[in-house]
Amino acid sequence: MASPNVVFVITDDQGYGDLGCHGNEIIQTPNMDQLYTESVRFTNYHVGPTCAPTRAGLMTGRYCNCTGVWHTIGGRSLLRQDETTIAVFFKAAGYRTGMFGKWHLGDNYPFHPHNRGFDTAVYHGGGGVHQTPDYWGNTYFNDTYFRNGTPEKFRGYCTDIWFDEAKNFIEDCGDQPFFCYIPTNAPHGPFNVADPYRELYQGDVPDQRARFYGMITNIDENVGLMRDFLKEKGLEDNTIFIFMTDNGTAGGCNLDNEGFLTDGYNAGMRGKKGSEYDGGHTVPFLFHWPTGGYTEGRDIDTLVANIDFLPTLCDLCDIPISDEALDRINGTSLKPLMEGTDTWPERVLVTDSQRVEHPIKWRKCATMTQQWRLINGEELYDIQADPEQRTDVSTQYPDVVEDLRTHYEAWWGQVSERFDEDVPIIIGTEHEPVSAITTHDWHNEDSQCAWNQGTIRSGLLCNGRWAIEVPEEGDYRFELRRWPREENRTIVEGIPGKLTPYYGGRAIAVTTARIRIDGEEQSQTIESADKGIPFTYRLEAGQKNLETELTDGEGVSLGAYYVYAERVG
Repeated sequence: MASPNVVFVITDDQGYGDLGCHGNEIIQTPNMDQLYTESVRFTNYHVGPTCAPTRAGLMTGRYCNCTGVWHTIGGRSLLRQDETTIAVFFKAAGYRTGMFGKWHLGDNYPFHPHNRGFDTAVYHGGGGVHQTPDYWGNTYFNDTYFRNGTPEKFRGYCTDIWFDEAKNFIEDCGDQPFFCYIPTNAPHGPFNVADPYRELYQGDVPDQRARFYGMITNIDENVGLMRDFLKEKGLEDNTIFIFMTDNGTAGGCNLDNEGFLTDGYNAGMRGKKGSEYDGGHTVPFLFHWPTGGYTEGRDIDTLVANIDFLPTLCDLCDIPISDEALDRINGTSLKPLMEGTDTWPERVLVTDSQRVEHPIKWRKCATMTQQWRLINGEELYDIQADPEQRTDVSTQYPDVVEDLRTHYEAWWGQVSERFDEDVPIIIGTEHEPVSAITTHDWHNEDSQCAWNQGTIRSGLLCNGRWAIEVPEEGDYRFELRRWPREENRTIVEGIPGKLTPYYGGRAIAVTTARIRIDGEEQSQTIESADKGIPFTYRLEAGQKNLETELTDGEGVSLGAYYVYAERVG
């Protein structure tokens, strides 16, 4: 049998309950609903409670905390250079590899998708369109995205562009097998969508939810168009088509302070995006492959997780994994489950939501078995008898609590070995001659940073440090800016218009720029016409801390939101 192709669609912030086939009577997802009837469905499938951690687990088959990724910002969403991605394995086996949409595992070398095994990558910056590393002024419509690191102007809506580029990639592959990864940024906020999609739900749900649902319906249309495209090209039968989401819902419901539903729909679960309860990390997983015999709707309720994705796909596609690489992988192939095995070992899996500079033991964690959920090391729920996690039975089953705490301790020992290490941005290489480093990757203890373009416009007074690596001794230039180069404004200048996420920007009358690299400080006066302040350092090779400050000398102090670093001479 010829090697199967793979089309892997993952949406952003769409929860388990944001599908018609999962009981949501309002949302319109006819194409996903049809795929549901033709797929193997893992109904007990778990991910990280937020974006980047889920992606790290999918791409590597390893617990995200092992990979350097336990946050979505703050230099803790960068996939360590020594991690091997699924794209590397498929590429080595003769596949063409493409990625279209949201990467969210780093915006500089060596973290770009085209540095990590993807032949072709079209993507936005950061964890969403309009975040700080993204091209300035993007709004979801007619944006500038990056193709293998080079900015390129596109026409149309973001989701439509990702799917259209994926189709172009598939056509270009000819007879060569392909791995096509489509991680949409939608329906992540801001909830921008064309009016006809919003109007489908207007009056039935609050406006923000109407927008959120409209974004999902647009994704659904694209899923249908992609499946039609594969059929027209004669590729449908031997293409594995996978649909999943990355965490619990961000817009499909409202919850009370304890995580219980107050309005909307959450498929009977407690918690949503960011939560350690099941609603934060239980997501749909649909698997369809006609040639492999996976065309009829069938549920598998066995406890599984995103770390199983890589070993499963490699197993099904006969992609070799070396013994050394296999020893590092935390997940296991689900092929026996899909083939109907009667024997499957009891597993204990852990997921958590850290979102801090340095991980904290027991923080927002779920230690899971087929029957039990131990939450934060204290609360115990029988998930089979109590799927909404309303009744804590920890005092009734102290032996279960102790056993699961022991498993968590072992897991923590495994994932915490490198918590003290930074994951540095490597500057001054041929792979990225000029590194545009942004506040998105600032390290600071309170996680306060200007992580999106709205906070840049508002002039948020915050600061942090960057972890950088100098590959070899030489002279390096660092240009400090408030606005990115494509905005082309002076440091002290504001943007005319009302202050909103897309229009106005506050002026800040700073007068001095400072930079410090491993304790060596330089400073310059900021003149009114300065758009950037350049500094040059002679640096030895090695990892270093980079810090900046823009100040007026009278109490206003902030870091440079953008630093452009390059080797000179």
